[in-house]
Amino acid sequence: MITQSIIVPKISTVPVHEPRARAILRWLVREKIIEEQLSTCGSTGNRMAYAIAEGARKVVERPELLPFGQAINGLEVITKRCIYTPLDDFLEEAGCAECRREVGVALFESLEEWMPGQTDNFICPLCGHEDDINGFLFLQPCAFSNLGFIFNNWGAAGFKQAFLDDFADWLDQPVAVVQVKRSGN
Repeated sequence: MITQSIIVPKISTVPVHEPRARAILRWLVREKIIEEQLSTCGSTGNRMAYAIAEGARKVVERPELLPFGQAINGLEVITKRCIYTPLDDFLEEAGCAECRREVGVALFESLEEWMPGQTDNFICPLCGHEDDINGFLFLQPCAFSNLGFIFNNWGAAGFKQAFLDDFADWLDQPVAVVQVKRSGN
């Protein structure tokens, strides 16, 4: 079983997302949270990721649970539009921030227009409130963005709030942390 703790900005389209991702990688390397060079410690695609480094211990609640010594332990950066939801038991429930009523079915159906970038927004079918899709209320943490940071097998260690706050500062956006469990490749 592979766990992923995914830090995602709560905005569909992060401006200049690729340079911003590079700046965050430089920050994480400078803090010795990840290694500078890519290696095969990822879990998707060609498995290339930035391996965990000693500084990771200072950004999590339970450093003894970090994946040191595991083959899959790295950070993968996604720079294309992606839907980040838990794979297991995701309820697809969402509410309108304005009228506070359930709009999950309509919202998740709208992802067919969101995914190719036809829109960043969703309009509540009940009250007409329009916002970035991330502005709606979700019962389970999820996010929709053109940028995501997948920390493989770091989930059990739990990020410290200060680290998440720093991440949000670097992104200039609030962030969501999506926890995913999936079978290994």
